Amino acid sequence: MRSTAVRSVRVAVIQDAPVLFEVEPTLEKVAELSGRAAADGAQLAVFPEAFIGGYPKGLDFGAVVGSRTAEGREQFRRYWAGAIDVPGPATERLGKVAAETGLHLVIGVIEQGGGTLYCTALFFGSDGELLGKHRKVMPTAMERLIWGFGDGSTMPVIDTPLGRIGAVICWENYMPLMRAAMYAKGVELYCAPTADDRDMWQATVRHIAREGRCFVLSACQFLRRSDCPEDYPVEAADDEVLMGGGSCIVSPSGDLLAGPERDGPSVLLADLDLDDIPRNTFDFDAVGHYARPDIFQLHVDERPKPPIVSQS
Repeated sequence: MRSTAVRSVRVAVIQDAPVLFEVEPTLEKVAELSGRAAADGAQLAVFPEAFIGGYPKGLDFGAVVGSRTAEGREQFRRYWAGAIDVPGPATERLGKVAAETGLHLVIGVIEQGGGTLYCTALFFGSDGELLGKHRKVMPTAMERLIWGFGDGSTMPVIDTPLGRIGAVICWENYMPLMRAAMYAKGVELYCAPTADDRDMWQATVRHIAREGRCFVLSACQFLRRSDCPEDYPVEAADDEVLMGGGSCIVSPSGDLLAGPERDGPSVLLADLDLDDIPRNTFDFDAVGHYARPDIFQLHVDERPKPPIVSQS
């Protein structure tokens, strides 16, 4: 699938922390960080998983098998109150940030869908338009307690003037069939918002870039205890790091173009030559001449799966 994109793109990966549970101060921080990226010439900025709404590192929401506590329910209520509607006032503000900075934005949010929360990545064009969203299809471990499951209807790869942009969130990236579905859609700028700050994550995103012959932009928060509310129920010194970054930008050959960054909040920049994609698909194309469809086939159901369907 040939893109009509310009062939050279400057991208930014944002490594920072939100104001946990607080939407308005976090939106102000998004505007400031986006302005910094744009001032450095970036055309696309990628923010971490759950940047708006927060990733509640270390919380258990008072749950064990067969029981939930009143304190845990109140923690969830607070978390739910800090989530956003999509579309809604927060997305309008994010669109304004994109338009004012001239950036395409990809940003992780906690989306409120009725009584359920979703870990979602939002896509904005440089004109401020909300281009689409991806709801995480498979929350990991304890995340399943607080987040619902997305379906196949929100797995877009969006054709933009910069290239074909998609997002796969955190440990969704360990789902081989999901990666294959993204490759089949011709993803060029593969965004990987994450909360995984471990060294092994670098091997993951470098493998994906080399396997998919795409650029991978991985954004992780750098979160200290002091970034959390005073009553946040995690015992740690104020300067203790709860999430240590490791954000990076990777080429289609698997080479690091920026990062991994572990020293603190940062705006990582890289200039991408999109012609590096065909240079690398020359000898390996996972969904083309290397696919062997006579043996292997993947069927993807992209129909929405609403729990209630009304018929008149």
